[in-house]
Order: sequence, then structure tokens, then C-alpha cells
Amino acid sequence: MKNYKFTINGNEYSVDIQNVENNIVHLEVNGTGFDVEIEQKQRITKTPTLIRTDSPTPVKPRIEKKEGGSAFAIASPLPGIIIDIYVKPGDIIKQGQKILSMEAMKMINQILSEKDGVVESIKVVSGQNVLQGETLIEII
Repeated sequence: MKNYKFTINGNEYSVDIQNVENNIVHLEVNGTGFDVEIEQKQRITKTPTLIRTDSPTPVKPRIEKKEGGSAFAIASPLPGIIIDIYVKPGDIIKQGQKILSMEAMKMINQILSEKDGVVESIKVVSGQNVLQGETLIEII
């Protein structure tokens, strides 16, 4: 509880602040109780608020199957550089088999086959820079 003394137009006032809740102050002026509303200015924070939107999940490119064409494309999950390619056209591969490695974000990432099939074509070479979503290998 705080006590203040005011002189207004020659009149003395003794003000005792009882408590403060949000913007309401409970006080006594010369023994008479009052509830006083305080105007509070909205405080603006100096730190900006980050608003993040949901990023769309990358869609694996699908290639329509045509006569003698590819059924499925394995795409790069990140932009990076192709380091090694472990398969060649005509190889039979199983789901989960390591097909190539690439450097992305200073890490070596192993790219695995997402399904069983036969390698139809390889669209990249060792040392090549690739973008996210770029077709690496086509499987039939």
C-alpha cells in the first residue's frame, strides 16, 4: 500500500493506493474509497512476431506410363551435388536400395529407391548440381 499527499487548488488530499488489478486501481482519498480506471497505452514490442505458414510437402514427380516409357521418377529431396551413382540403366533394384549419394547442406545424403523396378535411365552425372525436385533416375 502506497500513500501520497496532493495539494490541488489549496486543498490537501491524502491518497492511499490499496491495490491494482489490470487497469483498475482501488484507492482511498481522505478516507473515501474509489475505483479508478487507468488509461494504459498499448506497449509495442520491439521484437517482431514470426508467422510461419505450413510449407507444402514436396510432390514426387510422376511420369505417365507410355509405351516403353517410365512409370516412376526418383527426384532430388534437396538441392545439392551428386557424389556417386551406384546403379546403371538396366539394373534391377529393390525398394530401400541405395541408388546414389549427394552432398546437400554440407552432409552426404544417401538416396534410396522408393520402389522395386528396373533402372530405365539416369538423368544426372557425378559432380552435377541438382535442384530440389529435379529428376535423378527413372524406374520402370
